[in-house]
Amino acid sequence: MGAGTLIRPTPLKSSPLSQQRPPPGPPTPGYHSSNSISIPRSSTPVKASSSLNSQGDYRGPKPKREWVADWVSQNDDVVRSLPIYVGGLSLLAVLVNRTISGIAPVADASSSQSRADLLTLGLAVTNILNGLVWLSIRPKSVSAVNPEGVECQSICPLLPDFISSELLWVWESLSDATCCRSLIIVYDKRVILQIGFATASSNTHDAVVVDVDKLMKGSLYQGALKSKSQSYLANLSLYPAKSELPFLPPNTQAVILQPLGDKGLAIIGGDMIRGFTTSDQAWITLVGEKLDATLAK
Repeated sequence: MGAGTLIRPTPLKSSPLSQQRPPPGPPTPGYHSSNSISIPRSSTPVKASSSLNSQGDYRGPKPKREWVADWVSQNDDVVRSLPIYVGGLSLLAVLVNRTISGIAPVADASSSQSRADLLTLGLAVTNILNGLVWLSIRPKSVSAVNPEGVECQSICPLLPDFISSELLWVWESLSDATCCRSLIIVYDKRVILQIGFATASSNTHDAVVVDVDKLMKGSLYQGALKSKSQSYLANLSLYPAKSELPFLPPNTQAVILQPLGDKGLAIIGGDMIRGFTTSDQAWITLVGEKLDATLAK
């Protein structure tokens, strides 16, 4: 082809497929497009799988039971005295064996039988002593106690309504979710909340008023603010500094001291030794931070 020749566009011929394609509209019965995929459908309806059978029983995985642990917990006295029985039977077996075998009752160091009997006697005595120790030392059962005192609810009247509402929310949350039975919040050198159980006054039988000046000079208050971290007294009766908390009921079992920034402290008294779990302590820390942010306003 020489230069300057005019190139005319040539119309493309329609393909056989395009000629066979039906016009748009409702599909023609019995017609299947070449580009469509036929998906067979089952005439039987498929039921959704469920973990419940026809009778409503659960068919999923069931928790594994520890048969040995359950038996030991249900037969605690038998298990603790078992070493005594084993040791006693061992002593009896050694004496019977010594008698039947015809060996002299006097122990002879040169005899292998005598050395074996001495080892058996030592193991038997050890089992008996171990059983006596198990019977004498038992874990102390811990249970909640009823606070000895009077119930009180004192909120500082100078606080705005939204702060008073949040303080009551903190008390309701702690008393419902944990073993908390007493709550005292000191902020900016004054008591803004005293709620729950408190020591009864000997004269008026009312709740003992918190002496803020004496409390702030105590080692518990100063130590909590200095460390800026939560202090957990799991067994309050073991701490001599419990005398700094005379406003709490005398039989308060555990106390949490939660600092509220640099200006305050929340004193939470519980009715059970080691009653505040690790999750409770972490949650109380977050509640203290939120309360400090609210009071700072």
